[in-house]
Amino acid sequence: MSGHIRWLIVTIVVAVVSIWMVLPDNPGIHLDLNNDGKAEIARTIAIRPGLDLQGGLRVLLAADLPADQITAGDMETARRIVENRVNALGVVEPVIQLQEGANRIVVELPGISDPETAIATIRETGLLEFVDFSGLGDVSHLYGARILTTAQLEQQAARQQAQATTAPGEQQPTATPATPQPENTETTDANAPIVNPRTGQPFVTVMTGAGLQSAIAQVDRLGTEWVVNFTLNERGAEIFGDFTARHIGQPLAIVLDGVVISAPVIRDALTDGGTISGAFTQEEAQQLAVQLRYGALPVPLRVESVESVGPTLGRVSINRSIQAGVLGVITVLAFMLLYYRVPGITADVALLLFGIMNIALFKFIPVTLTLPAITGFLISVGTAVDGNILIFERIKEELRKGRKLNIAVEAGFDRAWTSIRDSNLSTIIICVILYLFGSTFGAGSVRGFAITLALGLVLNLFTAVIVTRTLLILVMQVAGDKLEHRMWWMGI
Repeated sequence: MSGHIRWLIVTIVVAVVSIWMVLPDNPGIHLDLNNDGKAEIARTIAIRPGLDLQGGLRVLLAADLPADQITAGDMETARRIVENRVNALGVVEPVIQLQEGANRIVVELPGISDPETAIATIRETGLLEFVDFSGLGDVSHLYGARILTTAQLEQQAARQQAQATTAPGEQQPTATPATPQPENTETTDANAPIVNPRTGQPFVTVMTGAGLQSAIAQVDRLGTEWVVNFTLNERGAEIFGDFTARHIGQPLAIVLDGVVISAPVIRDALTDGGTISGAFTQEEAQQLAVQLRYGALPVPLRVESVESVGPTLGRVSINRSIQAGVLGVITVLAFMLLYYRVPGITADVALLLFGIMNIALFKFIPVTLTLPAITGFLISVGTAVDGNILIFERIKEELRKGRKLNIAVEAGFDRAWTSIRDSNLSTIIICVILYLFGSTFGAGSVRGFAITLALGLVLNLFTAVIVTRTLLILVMQVAGDKLEHRMWWMGI
C-alpha cells in the first residue's frame, strides 16, 4: 500500500469521526466497562457557549477587612483559590480577575445553572483541620468521607450569630451550605457527615489551618516515595507539639471542608513541622500540598453583588454573524474553485474537513465559544486558505518553468512546506504566550482566543499539507495525462 493510500484512509477515518462528533444530536461517549449499569467513562460532546453568547452569573466579591490590613499578594492568592473552587464546579472558562484599584474580585460564570451552590462554593472560606482520630485503628475506610468536627460546629454557630445580628435591609446575598447538627447524626441519610464511632459525638479538631505556615511536596530522603513536608507557625507549634507528643502511634486526620483528605499516623512529637506520607503519587502529593497551602482564603470575602448576565450578543446578532460566516466561507470556496480549478477542488475539500475537525475538537475538549474564541477560529481559517494558496502558487511557478505536472506538484508542496511550518509555529508560540498570560491574570477571553487559534494552526498543518497533497496526487494519478495537456485546469 502506497503512502498516499494510507494517508487517504487516515483522512477518511478522521473525517468520519469528526462528522459524528459534529452531529447536533451526538449522544456523547458512555462506556460501561464492568457491566454494572453505570458508565465508567462518560463524556458529553456538545458546544459550550460562553458568557457573551448565553449569559450567566456575575458575582462581585469584596475583602471583608480594612484596606490597610490587606496586601496585593493576599488578594492574588484569594483570586487563585476562588478560581480553583470555580473550576471544581465544572464551569468551563470562567473569568476570575481582580478589580483594579479595589480589593474586589469579579467572578463571571457562563451558563451556570445553580447560582446558590456557585455562590456558596466560591465564597466559602476553606476550613482546614487536623482532627483527632485516636483509638480508631485502621481509618483507611474514612479517606474521602465527610465527617463532622467541633471546628465545623463552632464555624456554624458563628455564622448563625452573625446572621442574627445582621441589620434589617442588610440581607446576606449568599447561601452557605449548612453544617448538620450533632443530634442529626443518627439520621438514616447516607449523605450525613460521620461522627466519631467511639463517642457518638463530632470528631475533635486539634488545630485548624491557621497554625500552618507552609507545605511542599517532595521526594523522601530515600528517594522512594512522595511526601508532603509542612512547617508550623508559633501558635501551631505550641498546639501540635503537645498533642502529637501524647498521641504517638495514633492516626491524625487532615480534613478540608469536612472531607478527610489524609490520615497519617503520628510517628514523633511535631514541634515545628512534620512529614505526611501515604504512598502518594507525585500528583497526589502536590495536590495535597496545594490544599494545605491554599485550603483557606487569606482574607475573608463577602458577596457584594450578584447579578444574572444576559448574552451581550443578541439572538439576531448571532444569527447574522453565522450567516456572514457561512457566506464568507462559500465565497472563499468559490474563489478557490474558480481561480485554481482542479487544485481548488482539493483545497475546498480540505477546508471543509478543516472546519469540521475544528468544531469536533471544540465539542470534545470542550472549548467555550466566546466571541474572542470564535475570532481565533476565523483567523485560523484564513491561515488555512493562505497555506493552500502558497502551495498552489509554487506549483504554478514550477509549471511555468516547463516542469512536468507530477514533478511540479511535488516541488510545489516541498517549497511551500517550510514557509507554512515556520509561519504557523511562530503564531503558535504567540498563542502559548497569550494562553499563559490569560491563565496567570485570569483573562479567560484571551485564553479562549489562544486555544482556538492554536488548534486551527495545528489542524492546518494536517489539512493543507497532508489532505490537500494526498487528494491532489491521487487526482494526478487518475487524470494526470489529461491535465498535462490542459493547463487551464491547473489554474494557468
